[in-house]
Amino acid sequence: MVKKNIIAVLTVAAVAIGFLVSIQMQIQREADLAEQIQQQRLNQTKAVLNSLQEKNKQLQEEYARLTEELEKYQSKDTNNPYIAARLDKLKIMDGTMKVQGPGVRMVITDTGTDTHVVFPITTDDLRRIINTLKFAGAEAVSINGQRVIASTSIVMSGSSTILVNSVPISRIGGTTYEILAIGNQDTLVDYLTKLEAIPLKQAGIKVDIFREIVTIPSYKGGYRFEYAKPEL
Repeated sequence: MVKKNIIAVLTVAAVAIGFLVSIQMQIQREADLAEQIQQQRLNQTKAVLNSLQEKNKQLQEEYARLTEELEKYQSKDTNNPYIAARLDKLKIMDGTMKVQGPGVRMVITDTGTDTHVVFPITTDDLRRIINTLKFAGAEAVSINGQRVIASTSIVMSGSSTILVNSVPISRIGGTTYEILAIGNQDTLVDYLTKLEAIPLKQAGIKVDIFREIVTIPSYKGGYRFEYAKPEL
């Protein structure tokens, strides 16, 4: 009888051990698969980032070439003040000229690791701020030295790097963002304070807005049109 009980116990123990080993092997397979997927995503992210950086380099080269060509044409028409003024206006509009004027400087300190910060600032936040500034009549805007133009993209690369114009400007958490805008100072301050600063501060993010004469850099990329052609 005792022998049968021992055999029964050993059988149950063997089954239990086999079951645990099976579970452990399944968990290990799932962990290996998760690691493989994570590595694939990391490789894809690196490939996208490298592609964007290469594209940005090509656009900068294109910008330098077009700027040199434009200066040649402009130098030929130095005696025509209308053409010179028109060219300057077009360069301001497309962001390829450095500009200065009355405006605001918005400094956002995304402290990230601070326990009071509910959510670190995101690309959605930055895009919303830019749209608010445009709605308020801003004539020129930049984020951390990157000029915002019609084709500007504000996207996330990987899990933390923010790209503006395909250029890395920050990492989520612990980053200071400096947003410059030229326009009516009263209107800009009013819109930023009421529509943007309040919700950011409620999330524990430090926000300061200053009235200043600001200098906004030119767009360092270039324009390349593969599909859009002038309509004849």
